Amino acid sequence: MTDPGAAQEEMERLAREIERHNRLYYENAAPEISDAEYDQLYRRLEELETAFPLFADPASPTRRVGGAPSEGFQQIRHPIPMLSIDDLFEIPEEELDKIEAKTGERPPKEQELIQFYRRLQKGLGAERVPVTIEPKIDGVAVSIVYREGRLDYAATRGDGTTGDVITDNIRTIRSIPFALPGDAGAPAVLEIRGEVFMPNEAFARMNEERDEEGLPTFANPRNSTAGTLKLLDPREVAKRPLDFIAHGLGLVEGGEIGSITEFHALLDRIGIRKNTPVWEADSVEAVIAAVRALDEQRHGFDYGTDGAVIKVIDRDAQQQLGYTSRAPRWAAAYKYPPEQKETTLLDITVQVGRTGKLTPVAELDPVLVSGTTVRRATLHNESFINEKHIGIGDRVLIQKAGEIIPEVIRVVAKKGGDEARFSMHDHLKGVCPVCSGPIERRETLSGSKSDQRTIVTHFCVNFECPAQVASRMRQFVSRKALDIEGIGTIVAEKLVERGLIHSPLDLFEIPEATLGALNLGTDENPRMLGDKNAAKIVQTRERAAREMPLSRWLFAMGISQVGESAARELSRLHRNFREIAESELLAELRTLKTGERKEDHPLLAPYEIASEVGPAVANSALDFFQSRAGQAVLHRLEELGIDPRSDNYAPKPSDTVGTVGKTLAGKTLVITGSLSAPRDEIAAKIFAAGGKVSGSVSKNTHYLLAGEGGGSKFDKAVSLGVPVISEDDLNAMLTSGSAAAEEP
Repeated sequence: MTDPGAAQEEMERLAREIERHNRLYYENAAPEISDAEYDQLYRRLEELETAFPLFADPASPTRRVGGAPSEGFQQIRHPIPMLSIDDLFEIPEEELDKIEAKTGERPPKEQELIQFYRRLQKGLGAERVPVTIEPKIDGVAVSIVYREGRLDYAATRGDGTTGDVITDNIRTIRSIPFALPGDAGAPAVLEIRGEVFMPNEAFARMNEERDEEGLPTFANPRNSTAGTLKLLDPREVAKRPLDFIAHGLGLVEGGEIGSITEFHALLDRIGIRKNTPVWEADSVEAVIAAVRALDEQRHGFDYGTDGAVIKVIDRDAQQQLGYTSRAPRWAAAYKYPPEQKETTLLDITVQVGRTGKLTPVAELDPVLVSGTTVRRATLHNESFINEKHIGIGDRVLIQKAGEIIPEVIRVVAKKGGDEARFSMHDHLKGVCPVCSGPIERRETLSGSKSDQRTIVTHFCVNFECPAQVASRMRQFVSRKALDIEGIGTIVAEKLVERGLIHSPLDLFEIPEATLGALNLGTDENPRMLGDKNAAKIVQTRERAAREMPLSRWLFAMGISQVGESAARELSRLHRNFREIAESELLAELRTLKTGERKEDHPLLAPYEIASEVGPAVANSALDFFQSRAGQAVLHRLEELGIDPRSDNYAPKPSDTVGTVGKTLAGKTLVITGSLSAPRDEIAAKIFAAGGKVSGSVSKNTHYLLAGEGGGSKFDKAVSLGVPVISEDDLNAMLTSGSAAAEEP
């Protein structure tokens, strides 16, 4: 499209359409189009904004993923303080028993709630005080301010008076509009308060993925949400499944909102999700009935909730009741007690996660907890079981973490006092329960330096394990790996579900017509991949088979410990897969002990080996290629006629194969700080010029490429005398033809 006027019209239309679909998806839970169709609209808008940047609206839906990380959060003073809310607690049954035994009368468990309502009646001098009862969302309180219908800023509650400005992070949440509808009748200044949270299923899925990757898991959705909002890089925030629900008002100028009922009606008009369900009551009996009804329903909500919030409806009545120094007198939160139950652990089984992580699972005598029957609960890993002294046959106490995920809290009674330690390796007889492939034991340190402990986890390392195919496929085809277009999460999962692949390598043998006919929907509502997408997959898979270098194939394999940098270093040290599988260099490297120098080993001394490849990487790579599963992969590649070659082979300082004429040949760079482009793009330029990129500064580092906010890497480079260069210096090196011509 070359007509600017037509481009601007289409951009405006696309923005409106995307925002409408956002509302349908996030607020109404009634999407009209598929994820793929949504992505097409989004990509089209991105393309037009790139081609016609003058017409790009700052409120465009594509701006939801922010730019470079912030140096730190600015702070802002709230126009109206964001106060806490007083808690009301349910009297535990054992306390009620004691009161009844002492007085002969048993008070209602909602005694504190009754007293709160009596105070409202007294403060307003009325028998009937209309209030709302709504869920207390277990999220992070934020303030979002709109001026003249446009998102002005968003801030955390902070200390109630001053909060952190998190506008860029809030913009990544698709349920929050950048601009309010012009005909909605919104006040000129509107401060909406609510909770940012992580939906239950999304939280559980994210925690599972982090656990499988060996990353620390979050204790509950609120911790996860709070940690996410503190991230300085909005691009990382955008990867987390955050959502928002509005529940309160702050500053209002240029319009009147006289009650909570009017506020809820406004939220409906401007397309911001309100807190539901909401009960209205005007007597203490009706309030108690609503609180009990909410307790019955809350376990089916898509977010964590630990109580009910009671608020006076009329805003004039709110002002009459006033505030204490920390909380409004017209609102309170009734807290439900956590529900824990005892049951018997019948057995321990093992699940294989999508990244190969083996997770022990407690098989339980069924018990009702928080509204659902629990039959299984996670046991996390071998270390968790042994720290808790958990054994088959024990009586255990369980609850739902954050009211969501069943977990074992502790052992109540041992079966016969058996204290035998659990061994995952012995329990599984040394093989994966799904594919009978080899399993790997890994140790990681957890906790602070003063209180560290070793966490033992196990992984199936078979590249062709059926339980891992969809996950491995996503890495296999990713942009940093083989860059095979047209295969996202849905396509990968459907290829597995339809039985078309049992290993990522099967992708190279699926006929184009079969791919085109792949049903991405259901049998009742089919949605085919289509010939165009199938042709794109075939074209890019053939390019990958012919042209992708050894380093990209290594990364695509998803070998434990072998990330992008390690893959490039292994490629620099070896010509192909066979050399890696039979590598004497790696065999010697894997024997290095802590503190030993490579230079002291005769076989290693002639080589220049970057820190990215140490004993752990060497051990993992050799174990993979020398295992039965790894040998099967090599054999399969030979059958397919695929033999990836190194494009940067230069194992010794004197070697120049693959780096002749490259300006950064033999140079190791470390990148730090904020730069004009993502780090992987900068690193790609360095790789193309024959250089290497390391993650840490050492005496072997040739240059530190530093943007703004270099931090500890900058300080270490200065202390070691490592030259610090800017992006301009790097570009000068790349264009001048010599990295050593002039010291920056």
